[in-house]
Amino acid sequence: MEHEDAAKRLAELGNVTRLAIFRYLVTVGPEGAPVGEVQKALNIPGSTLSHHIARLIGVGLIRQIRDSRTLYCIPQYEALNELIEFLMSECCTQSRCNSATK
Repeated sequence: MEHEDAAKRLAELGNVTRLAIFRYLVTVGPEGAPVGEVQKALNIPGSTLSHHIARLIGVGLIRQIRDSRTLYCIPQYEALNELIEFLMSECCTQSRCNSATK
């Protein structure tokens, strides 16, 4: 992962509402949740939710699929894992770290 891609994902998760949306989707699991469920659970106006979902989609943290008339938001665990791996990739390379962090 490139620094720029990681920075974009972190920037989107740096917003309180987007972080809440992403964390909620992670709690419901890989099948995701209908947009209406997310809206109800987090008490977010529809237009605001759409804006934040679009931002998360833009950086690959979630995707949407339609099943008939229902639009589902699905967390992208691979993108999250890539971000975590990027953040941890140079852990303890300066050899000043406690070995317990490895």
